Amino acid sequence: MGKEDNMNQKFQNSLKRIPQSTPPIWFMRQAGRYHKHYQALRAKNGFMELCKVPELAAEVAMGPIQDFDFDIAILFSDLLFPLEAMGMGLHYDPAPRLEWHLDESNITKLRPVNESLEGVMFQKEAMIHTRKRLPASKSLIGFVGGPWTLFTYAVEGAHKGGLEKSKRLNQLFSKFCEVLLPLMKKNIELQLEGGAEVVMILDTAAGELSPAFYQEIVVPQIEKMAKDFSGKVGYYAKQIQAPHLQHKLFKPGSPICGLGFDHRWDFTEVLPKYNLGFVQGNFDQSLLFLEPQDFKVWALRYLEGLKKLTAEQRAGWVCGLGHGVLPATPEENVRSFVQLVREVFS
Repeated sequence: MGKEDNMNQKFQNSLKRIPQSTPPIWFMRQAGRYHKHYQALRAKNGFMELCKVPELAAEVAMGPIQDFDFDIAILFSDLLFPLEAMGMGLHYDPAPRLEWHLDESNITKLRPVNESLEGVMFQKEAMIHTRKRLPASKSLIGFVGGPWTLFTYAVEGAHKGGLEKSKRLNQLFSKFCEVLLPLMKKNIELQLEGGAEVVMILDTAAGELSPAFYQEIVVPQIEKMAKDFSGKVGYYAKQIQAPHLQHKLFKPGSPICGLGFDHRWDFTEVLPKYNLGFVQGNFDQSLLFLEPQDFKVWALRYLEGLKKLTAEQRAGWVCGLGHGVLPATPEENVRSFVQLVREVFS
């Protein structure tokens, strides 16, 4: 069986914008704290162990595939491991904490790629183990952090407020990227070699920026990350708005093969407009906390709105949430959403 046989056909259709009745389904953070399968593994293992032991990472990733029948699995890992690999230290208690934060005085402490690459090699092995366990009909994707998001963590730690310190130190960003980007390119390459069909760049902090700052300061660095992986890299930024996406990087002809959108967007407008590749999203993840019957009302309202579009207008859609599954989300509603999508669009 060749590599081309190990993938979800619906996801491949979305990548190629081939019209289809039923979209593939993938949730960000579909493997995580809300899920009993994850909780059982976490009770016996530390978080970093679950990420760094390939067999355990594969087991976590497999849980929601087996339980909820998502079409796509994603590498179980964390955005911040490149910062650890670059010498910033990292531990979880349970929130992530770096040993030191970046400023003008210590940027030379960051390890270059020849010294840091070994620190992300485990992700390739986790990919290999996950792909071996996945049914041939399921797709596998990877992810890395966006450069601005990793910069804000390096400067400030966990995101709080409007990231004033990161913005004030923005002239340090390009120097940070000179060290970071060679590692991130290798990171993407390793995940693709391990079996990922697409690697998502997850840039959760980019929505805190004005469109002008984002396009002038951040997008050139994303472009550098993506240019060697045409058709293999997707992009998502929480709270980003239409003016941010005016750059040529987010238009046809770009190396980016798809975009994720949060729940603030109207997908009946997004799907026909953004034809870069796949379009992922965007049901409001908070609505999964509603009582089951109320949840179904709002889920059906969302899905029926999209059903009014033609299959051609919905081409590219990867059905998911506006952001990741939240802790303590009821499993019943996750399972119900997957079933409802397939019923509505069957």
